[in-house]
Amino acid sequence: MRSEPARPGSARATSPGPEPSPTESARTAPPRPGPSRAEAVRVPEQTRGAEPGRSAEHARGEHTHDEPTAPGPRTVRRHSVRGQILEALRTALVGGELRPGEVYSAPVLAERFGVSATPVREAMQRLAVEGAVEVVPNRGFRVTERTPRELAELAEVRALIEVPVMLRLARTVPAARWAELRPLAEATATAAARGDRAHYAETDRAFHRAVLSLAGNEQLLAVADDLHRRSQWPLISAPALRHGDLVADAAEHTALLDALIAQDLGVVQALVREHFAGSEC
Repeated sequence: MRSEPARPGSARATSPGPEPSPTESARTAPPRPGPSRAEAVRVPEQTRGAEPGRSAEHARGEHTHDEPTAPGPRTVRRHSVRGQILEALRTALVGGELRPGEVYSAPVLAERFGVSATPVREAMQRLAVEGAVEVVPNRGFRVTERTPRELAELAEVRALIEVPVMLRLARTVPAARWAELRPLAEATATAAARGDRAHYAETDRAFHRAVLSLAGNEQLLAVADDLHRRSQWPLISAPALRHGDLVADAAEHTALLDALIAQDLGVVQALVREHFAGSEC
């Protein structure tokens, strides 16, 4: 921007003065640390977050200032929707709404949830990685058919991992820390009393995660949670939910806490193994 020339007769034109004139300041002073023109173009692109597949020109186009929502937040909302759909599908699996052996298409499920097919497809692909469903080309996703043998194998692996950890924790964790987990055990009992199989599965995982988290091993938590989730998916032609068994299963959480507080290692080991063998919900 060009400065206005000094007018003849003015103080700036006739005497040098102690301060440089605006024209001299513009010529001699270092440039301001503000963004360059190129940087001014890049900043909105970085702030808004260009989506994959969008060109740089489109991300910083002339009309981006008129957009009601930036691409970044839209991406966050899309992942949020996918996460919600994933949890809803997991609940439907555990609750038996999605039946083993049946094929479900992403568009049909999307219509059910009132969303587009994309987040549903992404969530089902995640479930395929977890082993809950399998991809059927040009049709959709088939819910995995599980056998009693598979669940028995999962229970055995869970026991191999979690029993030694719980025995070690029983020797080292103060009783007060175990007492803090009682609300989680009570939540499983409440869900079991209502016969809410899906909610019971959620609270059951939360209780076991809280117990194992005291070991301070994130990899252990990830592996154990994956095995736990797999053990909760229904069997082929699963029998109707037996309310008494669910209540008894929940009661084992409180009994386990009592044994951990008392450091009764024999009871801890027996309860954990029995709990895994009897958990098919």
